[in-house]
Amino acid sequence: MSERAAPFYCPYCGDEDLRPSAEGGHGAWECASCRRAFQLKFLGLLSPTNGGKGNDQHG
Repeated sequence: MSERAAPFYCPYCGDEDLRPSAEGGHGAWECASCRRAFQLKFLGLLSPTNGGKGNDQHG
């Protein structure tokens, strides 16, 4: 299995000082600059045949 891609910038302040979060679980990151924690999740692929809606299984 390949490594997951890491975010390059904090989505809140734009800083690059990001670290994986030990408390947040899979896909969780912490920004040392603004001290926010966030989580990334892949929802699915968009298709032009389904009106641009994702393939999310959760509805």
